[in-house]
Formats: sequence, structure tokens, C-alpha cells
Amino acid sequence: MTPSTSMSGPMNDSHEIAADALSLEMEADSAVVLVDIREALERLAGHIEPSFHIPTDNLTEGVRSEFPDDRTSLVLYCARGIRSREAARTLHHEGYRRVRFLAGGIEAWYAAGHPMQSDAATRGREWAPRYARQLRIPEVGPEGQKKLLDASVLILGAGGLGAPAAYYLTAAGVGTLGLVDSDRVDESNLHRQILYRTSDVGTPKVFTAQATLQALNPDVRVVPFHERFTRDNAERIARDFDIILDGTDNFAARYLVNDICIKLNKPNVHGSIHRFEGQVAVFCHGDGPCYRCLYPEPPPAGCVPSCAEAGVLGLLPGVIGSLQASEAAKLILGIGEILSGRLLRFDALSATFESFTVARRPECDWCDPDTPFPGLVDYQELCGDA
Repeated sequence: MTPSTSMSGPMNDSHEIAADALSLEMEADSAVVLVDIREALERLAGHIEPSFHIPTDNLTEGVRSEFPDDRTSLVLYCARGIRSREAARTLHHEGYRRVRFLAGGIEAWYAAGHPMQSDAATRGREWAPRYARQLRIPEVGPEGQKKLLDASVLILGAGGLGAPAAYYLTAAGVGTLGLVDSDRVDESNLHRQILYRTSDVGTPKVFTAQATLQALNPDVRVVPFHERFTRDNAERIARDFDIILDGTDNFAARYLVNDICIKLNKPNVHGSIHRFEGQVAVFCHGDGPCYRCLYPEPPPAGCVPSCAEAGVLGLLPGVIGSLQASEAAKLILGIGEILSGRLLRFDALSATFESFTVARRPECDWCDPDTPFPGLVDYQELCGDA
């Protein structure tokens, strides 16, 4: 006697079917019909093939329309088996005595190694578990996920800001990340730079970060640049990336990042931190301002304390770096309101955000499209390295 023919009497947990048993039954009995009761966006992340899609809110009417014969052998499934259990109970009360549900839902099916069909372009079943929550967002979906996987972001500085930004962009599935940093891991980094462990002290940051990030998400290609970002190598390093994310901690680098973004016409996702405060903005984007529109020239050497000199709350870079990652993702996806023409300030002590308008300076000699590009400037000797 097959499981489907034994189903009579009151609905109970014996009407569930395990993933392995369902797979065998599908191979042996083509009469069994699978019904995916999840929402449409959930189905985008992956589904069992073949299966009918009848969401819960239209379950009874949809099943009656598709399968008027209440003797049809049905197996319902959802994400984890909870909704489908109740849905099977509902159909049982409607007279469908040969209705079951997949125990553990599609997550159990995938965990057991059974194939799934994904509507997410060409990535197939690999997309389903990793990006499932993102794929369900209408503003992302499969097309947005493909945009992320096709995009490239260069992160300058693999420290307090670059570490959380790189971690979340990797987790989100940004296809190519470049990491630029000439430093090695120091014990003083560990209270804020989340890519590193105590055992990593003394190792080059970019190579250690590369190993950590690729272990997190093998979909992502991490390109390390174990060198200082200078006027001589800036164009070579930055030219092949879509977005530049500035996680540097000194004025020399910030002005150089701004200038290369202007020259190469790339958005500059800026972040900075100081003690309990942080700032985020997007410069060089569309008709928005550049960093020099806000700060035309760097301060004299020694007049502004560095992070090492002034200190920083270790939690703060996580907030600011994550906001930078969010702005980079929005740029890639083409959604939301970009922080262009605005500077967002976060105060950790008061737990407040303030937004300030930053206008494009008409007399800016750097981002004015009618003014020849002045050339890259190395301010290292002028304002020093923090």
C-alpha cells in the first residue's frame, strides 16, 4: 500500500512526508502532485520541479480550480513545513483525503540534496539558500541579485570601515571586491576591524581579509592590492571597478580618492569616524558634489588628530561601514535615495542621525565639467599620514 492510498480518516501528522520519501515517490509515481503554497517572491528563490504554484491566500479556490477531483494525491510545501501543515488540514476538511505536506518544507528538501529550480537567472539552486531573503524583496529580486553579482566595488582601506563594508558586501553577493591596504594586522586593530582574529596579528591585511571573505561567500571574487594607494598607482588600481568605497583614515588618501573618482567618473562612497561620531556621504555621483566641494583643501599637518591619536569607539566603524555598504548596494541596484548632496552624521552617544545638505560648489576646479582636470595630487608630505 502506498502512502497516498493510506490517507483516510482524521488529519494528523502521519500525513507528512519526508524529503527522501517524496523524492522516491516522485520517481515511482507520476500521479503525485506537488503544490507550492508560498508567496510569489519566495518562489523566486527556488522551487521543486514540477510543482504548481497556488499561494495560501488562494489555496482552496486554486486547488478546486486546478484539481476538481478530490481524490488527487497532493503534497503541499512551504519554506519549513509550518504553513503547509495547516494548509493540508484545511484541504482535508474540504474533502481532499489524499493531501499531505512536506516535512521541513523546501529547506529540508534542499538540505537533503534534492534538486531545485531557481528563477534567478543562471545561478540556479546556488542562489536559493544564500540569497533567499534578498530575492524576496521586490526592489531586489533575481534581476537585482544579478546586478549585485555582476558589480565590482573597490574598498580603500581594509580597516575599521573597510572591514564591515567588505563583510556585508560579500555576504550580499557583490561579485568582485578589491581591497587596497599596505598594512599588517596589529593587535590594536582587533577591537574594531572584524575581519581579523588574534592569530592573524602580523599578517598582511588584504590577504587575510581575502581568505575570510571568500570562505564566507565563494560567489565573490576578492582582489587584494597589498600596496599603498598613491598618485602613481591610483588609476591602475581603480579603473576596472564600478564604485569606490573610501575607508581610509587620513586626509592624503581622501583627497586622492576624490580626485581619481572625478577623473574616472566613479561614485565615491565616503566614510569617516572620530571618537563617538561618524559621517557618510556619496560624492562624485551624477550632478552631486565632490569631496572638495565640502572641503576644498586639506588641513595643515598636525591640526586634526588621527584615529590613532584621538581614539574611536570600536563599535562605531561597524555602523558607518555598514552604511557605506548600504549606499554601495543602492548604487548597484539603482534604488532608494542616494546620499549624494547630503552628509549623514551619526552620534553614538546621543544615538542620533543628522543630515546636512552639501551643495556642489560652482567654483570647484576639480568637479566642474567645463574645467580641465587639474591632475592627481599627492598630499602625503603636506598633511601627513594618520
